[in-house]
Amino acid sequence: MNAVAAYRQPQPALRPMREDDLDEVMAIEVRAYPFPWTVGIFRDCLRAGYPSWVLQADARIIGYGVLSVAVGEAHLLNVCIEPGEQGRGHGRRLLRGLERAARGQGAQRVFLEVRPSNPAAIALYHDEGFNEIGRRPRYYPAHAGREDAIVMAKELMAESDPPRMPG
Repeated sequence: MNAVAAYRQPQPALRPMREDDLDEVMAIEVRAYPFPWTVGIFRDCLRAGYPSWVLQADARIIGYGVLSVAVGEAHLLNVCIEPGEQGRGHGRRLLRGLERAARGQGAQRVFLEVRPSNPAAIALYHDEGFNEIGRRPRYYPAHAGREDAIVMAKELMAESDPPRMPG
């Protein structure tokens, strides 16, 4: 075994969120957001059958995402990585897993909202092929009233589809 292999950490894995994950999910949610979802919102999403996933490293949850999928479209309702784990590629892994889940449920495009005050998330979404398609004025609660949302969308190709060449 070489030195690189000895220090290689196993990659975090995605698995479906369960109701018994909600304490751990909520602990991350309140650390990550000044206006967090409530445990009731997460519970309602699970009970409604919304595709909900956790990103797990070792035995602990480091991120999660919740989707709504209907009529060929998916909406990313909540995507979050533990603040101390951000900047390590986990958000990208989670986002790609959520896109696979959406595609698996027949979604052909995916939408999301993001705060203009979250440039790291905006950069990730742009890098992953999302485009800004609009704004929702005063969408998010903020300390000084309300903050707009940037609405972004991405067309989902089937995993077997080759990339289209421009032209």
